[in-house]
Amino acid sequence: MAAATKDAVLASAVDLAREAAQEVADRPELVGEHLGLVVEGERLVTHRFATTAPGYRGWHWAVTVARVPRGRTASVCEVHLLPGDDALLGPAWVPWAERLRPGDLGPGDVLPYLADDERLDQGYEATGDVDADELAIVELGLGRERVLSPLGRSEAAQRWYAGSHGPMAPQALAASAPCSTCGFLVLMAGSLRTEFGVCANEWSPDDGRVVSMDHGCGAHSQTDVVPGPSDWPDAPPSDDLDLELVRLVDEHRAGDEAAREEPAAEVDQPAEEQPADEQPTDVPPLDEPADEQPADEQPVDEQPTADAPDEPGSAPAEG
Repeated sequence: MAAATKDAVLASAVDLAREAAQEVADRPELVGEHLGLVVEGERLVTHRFATTAPGYRGWHWAVTVARVPRGRTASVCEVHLLPGDDALLGPAWVPWAERLRPGDLGPGDVLPYLADDERLDQGYEATGDVDADELAIVELGLGRERVLSPLGRSEAAQRWYAGSHGPMAPQALAASAPCSTCGFLVLMAGSLRTEFGVCANEWSPDDGRVVSMDHGCGAHSQTDVVPGPSDWPDAPPSDDLDLELVRLVDEHRAGDEAAREEPAAEVDQPAEEQPADEQPTDVPPLDEPADEQPADEQPVDEQPTADAPDEPGSAPAEG
């Protein structure tokens, strides 16, 4: 296909294009200088004009003109305000259903229905069995078209625990006791009852809200309760300023010197030997047993004399 050539009639229609742009802009001063033209096709040209409107930096007016074959008059096709390469643009358009965030829903607003919401599972359908239907619908609360899925419960638990009603909230960190010990805590049903409950204290900032078991506030049911007596005795008071100076090195040296000065009498030593002439002949030493020999082993030529006693310490024999 041959490239379109510049049309002299359309190229000279600058004033016509400017008047069309000023009419759309409502004020003539909002249309600036002529920036050039672009040949769009056979007998089709777009004139570009700068814009002086505040907040539209980098934008320009685009006025497309055309003429019929063998015609000598240009006609205006369309007028647009278009952004350039360096134009100041807003964020990319996002559908309303995807743009909505938690907390944006106001009175009268309605969320779009999500048929494949992964946070929900198919609910219980009545089977006609009275006992089974009563158990599932009345006791377990499954008589709904859709119920929470495991993913939905997990996301809710994480959101509640990490939010302003969890254990890391400023009022929870300053509380003296957790919500699990408070009398105003209403337990929840299902698997979330082990971690969460509902506050029912009108004086609490969490009244009517789901709180974690380790959350807390200053409206605890046991606030300022006088503690009862303890079975353990009170610890003796201690004065941190009463210091006892201990010099371990000097005490160790003094102990070594005292050990070296102990008398030698504490150590058992053998008694001194007496001379042979000072020892008694009739009594054996106290610390040594007397040497006794059996009668059958005594020599025949050694007979006791009449003057000496038969045994030490015994009376002399009669003659």
